[in-house]
Amino acid sequence: MNIIDGKEIAKNLRLKIADEVKALERPPGLAVILVGEDPASAVYVRNKELACKQAGFFSDKIIKSENITEEQLLEEVERLNNNPHIDGILVQLPLPSHINANKVIEHISPFKDVDGFHSENIGKLMQNKSHLRPCTPKGVMTMLDSVNCKVEGMNCVVIGASNIVGRPMAMELLNARGTVTICNSKTKDLADKVRQADIVVVGVGIPQMVKGDWIKEGAIVIDVGINRLEDGSLVGDVDFDAIKDIAGGITPVPGGVGPMTIATLLENTLIAYKQNL
Repeated sequence: MNIIDGKEIAKNLRLKIADEVKALERPPGLAVILVGEDPASAVYVRNKELACKQAGFFSDKIIKSENITEEQLLEEVERLNNNPHIDGILVQLPLPSHINANKVIEHISPFKDVDGFHSENIGKLMQNKSHLRPCTPKGVMTMLDSVNCKVEGMNCVVIGASNIVGRPMAMELLNARGTVTICNSKTKDLADKVRQADIVVVGVGIPQMVKGDWIKEGAIVIDVGINRLEDGSLVGDVDFDAIKDIAGGITPVPGGVGPMTIATLLENTLIAYKQNL
């Protein structure tokens, strides 16, 4: 069993960033906007705030009522766009239903879009000249590199086609010269396609959907999903116990991709800082 330890990889990345920050004239600044009182979002924002503090960043947590209008939220984003001490802006998703999340994301300056969701940054990723790349897929690439997994020439299967994970993940693998298949809820013979893969990345939000007999021996399995079962336990989108002794490497849930997403957010903020000098 070869566990890909996201906590350890993220820790090393955060330490490297913290060392670099010590030599800067001012700390990089990250602003996080939280709208409403969604408990899961509040936890994510708190974790990001803690990671900023540990890395020596300036963190500005902005909490807004769920009744805020779209226009007011756009004004807040514009204020941060114009703040020279803020290098990165993150609007925690999901947003209340009366606010158009895409409109808000597009209003963030692409030079401060540390989530990497702005269409300009996604377009640059498509053209393989990206600057601020979506955090989770970029974090996955860092994990693969850390375990010396060479993507070039490998058969890669991405299960899930979301704008946050699946689509940019496929582009990351393609840019690394992998041969990429993207699967979605309508894909026929999904298990057969997964069995051909040297690298499998799963992000669909369905507990333990990928079974042990879907994975060929020695394949690298990256589980982006995190799901809470009725008994309160957390599991990913793959059946970890059935796959761990088959795979050449597998990420646990929790402790796999999640810590890398936050560490990569810091990495993107540092990149944005250097660009804004």
